[in-house]
Amino acid sequence: LHLRDGQVLGDVVPHAASHYSRAIVMPNLTPPVTTASLAAEYEARIAEQIPSGSAFKPLMTLYLTDDTPPEEVHRAKAQGVLAFKLYPAGATTNSSSGVTDIRKCFATLRAMEETGTILLVHGEVVDPAIDIFDRERVFIETILPIILDNFP
Repeated sequence: LHLRDGQVLGDVVPHAASHYSRAIVMPNLTPPVTTASLAAEYEARIAEQIPSGSAFKPLMTLYLTDDTPPEEVHRAKAQGVLAFKLYPAGATTNSSSGVTDIRKCFATLRAMEETGTILLVHGEVVDPAIDIFDRERVFIETILPIILDNFP
């Protein structure tokens, strides 16, 4: 769920809490939620907006980058972060800090595999030569196999 931040956060959280008991919270803010400490700060801002008496629980995620260290996976896991989200750089809203080459993330993906941390994927390539309607298919055919072959 995209809760965003600021006024939008204040508008969306009460509405979400009235319909759901939990939601996976997307980390593509500006700046992105890239560390366990940033996730804790964001979770606190979310908690301030949850109506009294609501059982709504935000399930926190981190934004995967080329430079996310494997140690961050361990910190995040210890803090209860559910997953990391892979955004190809430039593919969607607030994705400029996203992954430029999945191979740069291998050590981090290995740590995720070891700790049972979930990888959420925005599956799309960013290539102006590829028709916008084919970008998801090309991701599935070219990038996803790299992930699956190395981290089954």
